[in-house]
Amino acid sequence: MPTIKIIENSSELGAGTRGAGLGIGALKVAAQNKKSTYFTQYERFELENENDLLHIPSDFDWGKYIDGILRIYQQTADVVAHVLGEGDFPLVLAGDHSSAGGTIAGIKKQFPNKRLGVVWIDAHADLHSPYTSPSGNVHGMPLATALAMDNKECQRNEPQIETKENWEALKNLSAAAPNVKPEDLVFIAVRDTEKPEDELMARNNITNHTVEEVRQKGVDAIAALVKDQLKDCDMVYISFDVDSMDCDIVSRGTGTPVENGLTPEEAAAFMNIFANWNKVNCIEVVEVNPCLDDKINKMAETTFDIIEEFTKILENRIQ
Repeated sequence: MPTIKIIENSSELGAGTRGAGLGIGALKVAAQNKKSTYFTQYERFELENENDLLHIPSDFDWGKYIDGILRIYQQTADVVAHVLGEGDFPLVLAGDHSSAGGTIAGIKKQFPNKRLGVVWIDAHADLHSPYTSPSGNVHGMPLATALAMDNKECQRNEPQIETKENWEALKNLSAAAPNVKPEDLVFIAVRDTEKPEDELMARNNITNHTVEEVRQKGVDAIAALVKDQLKDCDMVYISFDVDSMDCDIVSRGTGTPVENGLTPEEAAAFMNIFANWNKVNCIEVVEVNPCLDDKINKMAETTFDIIEEFTKILENRIQ
């Protein structure tokens, strides 16, 4: 019988602010305070991180710590592929969002001939590359690795050779690149983008269901549109960045908080629907940062409630 396997990835090499690597610990504190046994119920894989690299400046321009991130990608992809290969369900709890590209690569590593859909619930599009990034922070680039897109039409940077080499390795990790087609990518709640990302989205007709659209049509209707768009995909990966939620309603306990986001109730409703969707074979939750939380541990508490609820639905579905 398939089971849920939790993959703990505490890397925060891709973030611009420190603390996302403590997010999993904050979720565990939230569970303990709730007297929940959640983290004792499932087998867990704890990935090694390379966060010690953060104590020295990165050698790489426009792709900070991209060498360490490549190793995190490789490790993440291997473990995700292993869990899927055992017939189980990988639930990834991660620090910053950069390594989500490794999760996607792992899915395609195990199923190279299957068509993968991606639902990206996030305030940000994460479509930058070293050629377009205004910061060089790789947590703004994971979807570009999955799509294998440099977006040189909007080039503003000239990365050094070593950065380019590591970037090519990130894009081609699964040997099935590109891992996702633009028409198989759906955004929910994206509202904080830069011009290169906007142009890439427009050029490739990438769907974004805005918060305003969610309010107008309702969660159920938007989820139905997502399912319809991805109906020809063999499998679907869900990425839930907690900054998709409204920072004024929840807290600012995430690396790049953005106002006017989803309510916790809307986020939970989406995750519950997608957990019950039989195409979904991997879920990832990212970017809880307790160091930035202005309401003690509110972001982790809210996120843990969402995780605990959708996991029960997921467990019932896969069993």
